[in-house]
Amino acid sequence: MGRIIAIANQKGGVGKTTTSINLSACLAEKGFKTLAIDMDPQGHLTTGLGVNKDDLEYTIYDVMCDNCNIGEAMIINVVPDLNLLPSNRYLAGAEVEFVGQPDMQYILKNQLSLIQDKFDFIIIDCPPALGMLTINSMTAANTVLVPIQCEFFALDGLSQLIYTIELIQQKLNKDLKIEGVVFTMYDSRTNLSLQVVENVKENLQQNVYKTIIPRNVRLAEAPSHGMPITLYDTRSAGAENYRLLADEVITNIYV
Repeated sequence: MGRIIAIANQKGGVGKTTTSINLSACLAEKGFKTLAIDMDPQGHLTTGLGVNKDDLEYTIYDVMCDNCNIGEAMIINVVPDLNLLPSNRYLAGAEVEFVGQPDMQYILKNQLSLIQDKFDFIIIDCPPALGMLTINSMTAANTVLVPIQCEFFALDGLSQLIYTIELIQQKLNKDLKIEGVVFTMYDSRTNLSLQVVENVKENLQQNVYKTIIPRNVRLAEAPSHGMPITLYDTRSAGAENYRLLADEVITNIYV
């Protein structure tokens, strides 16, 4: 049965989609059958994996609306061993269309239950908001991985996210756990980055990954070329750090 990891933070610009793309690619590179799901109407995960989001017959939106099955919407081997359920702007309509629908929080969970055993990992890129799409993602997930940018307000958004996760645990998904927190956009030249890391470790009673993702030009360039960093610059610091993060995620399964 595949492990479903929702990558979430209601704050934008924290490296959430970058982490979704590159963690998925690194897991696939290690031989794990992986599915990446783009639950963000902006479609950045889709674009970052080299797929034209405006030229799609079916997306995750169609799957959730029962316009098609998952197999029809899935793009096979965007990179070896990595499949994609893409999205585009039409997914934004789901926030309104599914309101009032019976068990609307379980739409994604019910769909993924049909294919979960075909994958080792399913990585869900959540939108930067705590709306219906994120709730669906967390209800379907086994764990939530939280990227945090090394900046002054990092803890503010995190406390709100943890509160939301606790509500979902109580009401919708009692088995949901926090996979861990990963620091992104770390700049070793600044004291602020170091202070943020220390502050979060002191105040957060959650798993904090040892791997820290640095600010890296090649990592920032890769999505515009439609490639994960493992293909765009396989020897870059960004690629090596995401491989280390993948190793930690894999190890978490067996702890």
